[in-house]
Amino acid sequence: MLISLLQTITKPMFGSFEREEFKKFLRMGLALTFILGSYWVLRTLKNTLFCELSGIDNQPIAKTISIFSLVIFLAGYTKLLDKYARDRVFYMLSTVYVVGCIIFGFLILAPYIGQEARSLVCARTGLAYWATQFIAYAWFVFVESYGSLIVALFWAIASDTTLPESAKKGFSLVVAIGQVGGIVLPITVNTLPGKLGFSTIALSVFLCAATIYASMYFLRSFIKNTPSNLMVSYHGKNEAQEESEQEPGFFEGFRLLFQHKYLLGIFAAVAFPDLLVAIFDFHFQAMASAVYQGPELASYMGLYGSVVNLVALSCLLLGIGNITRILGVPVALMLIPVIFAGAILGFVTLDSLNFLFVLMVGSKAINYALNGPAIKQLYIPTTHDTRFKAQAWIETFGSRGSKEGGAMFNLLIKPLQRSLGEVAGRARHIAWSSYLGFGIVAVWLFIAFGLGKTYKNAINEKKVVC
Repeated sequence: MLISLLQTITKPMFGSFEREEFKKFLRMGLALTFILGSYWVLRTLKNTLFCELSGIDNQPIAKTISIFSLVIFLAGYTKLLDKYARDRVFYMLSTVYVVGCIIFGFLILAPYIGQEARSLVCARTGLAYWATQFIAYAWFVFVESYGSLIVALFWAIASDTTLPESAKKGFSLVVAIGQVGGIVLPITVNTLPGKLGFSTIALSVFLCAATIYASMYFLRSFIKNTPSNLMVSYHGKNEAQEESEQEPGFFEGFRLLFQHKYLLGIFAAVAFPDLLVAIFDFHFQAMASAVYQGPELASYMGLYGSVVNLVALSCLLLGIGNITRILGVPVALMLIPVIFAGAILGFVTLDSLNFLFVLMVGSKAINYALNGPAIKQLYIPTTHDTRFKAQAWIETFGSRGSKEGGAMFNLLIKPLQRSLGEVAGRARHIAWSSYLGFGIVAVWLFIAFGLGKTYKNAINEKKVVC
């Protein structure tokens, strides 16, 4: 009865499903709810804790360290995929992050973190300061790796168990359900320490361990309870030939990425929005950390995370997924750079914390609600190794690498401010950001067109691209 009611309610937004097919995507969405919820809690806590322990000025350095560290994580991830089943790898990695959250929670409770952190950052001397810095950078890498590996692995499993026609409508539904976790958990978990009068965010980190464990439970439910006929991978008539050219190994995903233009195109479609958002985000974080500190900053960033996911969910409920379902993946892919062109125009003309809040929320929400489901469908007409190994490299270095590029670009603001003054230097940096941004949009449109055409041809001809 309830399933039938939900099918009727969601039909105008996501299309028609068979009953078991609908239940499959509900289970998948529940798993994503806790994955995204955990990610958004960790993501906002990452910035809060790092700003407290090391300062916003060191964030570009942390991003640089994290991007190189992720090579090691990816090598281990690829080795696990060669040795174990896809769902077992998910459980193993998630367990590592559960334990990691517990460890970091206790480290945050150490005497030299919390209330004394800001004075230590200013002093920059002594063993306590260096221990604090180690925790700050280790925490940053830990959170970045969770966002890269777990989210990518979930979507690899999703694309490996869904056919194109089903994914066209189902993936938007999965994202919509997943946004609920991104709405509820950050605003709940991040604000709890402040409401209870705690001076650190340790409680929020401990709660993250529980939410990550919940994602394991719901993914197991999806794998165990979905009928086998709905867990079928897409297979192209040239798939055996493509797979014969692939080999197991640490860097197989990396090799595949640079061997195929299609994968490089997906890399660009992932990287470009994140690079632009990284530039927006630096100015947003700087303004926010100047206004709020400690638990107040955590609460503000938790509110930000929840609003991003609320707007993304609203877009999906208002039928933005119909763009992909009715007009097709190529149209969805080309619409995103056009929207970002408008965001860049707003960034260079309006300058306030409230506007940057709106800009960040809008940019991320549209990226999640429209660009995300469209890109995930691009992996369907590919081989098993491409879905799992190449996708992990693309999601990691497409997303994290672009953020590193944005961080490097953001380093220019300091020399500009030293030579031109604080206000004029920031204005010059924003102007340079617009030149870079509009150039990226022009290239992005061309790549999106090529990706959409290649995907459509592969599905029509029942082939795999690579």
